[in-house]
Amino acid sequence: MARLTFSLCFLGFFLCLIMCSNSVQGNTWCVAQSQATEPKLQQVLDFLCGQLNCKEIQPGGSCFNPDTVRNHASYAIDLNFRATGVCDTSYATPSVTDPSFGTCVYP
Repeated sequence: MARLTFSLCFLGFFLCLIMCSNSVQGNTWCVAQSQATEPKLQQVLDFLCGQLNCKEIQPGGSCFNPDTVRNHASYAIDLNFRATGVCDTSYATPSVTDPSFGTCVYP
């Protein structure tokens, strides 16, 4: 009986862990690492915006300001994360904190 109880508790814990990780995954963003250099982020930004629609970080877009490489790269990196599911940890980091601010809403 004790073995069955332990097995059921373990199974319940495992199921809860899976369900909780799925809900967190749905609320994950991918943004520029704080230690990533501006030249690297500019390279990433140029490449990604050649592949994706980066209109929100163009002049007049809702995420243009602040007009910094890091800010624009974070938005483009997250756009790419939404499209591919990949967060390249050589220059980016996953975040469970929504990076949206003011009128700038991350997808």
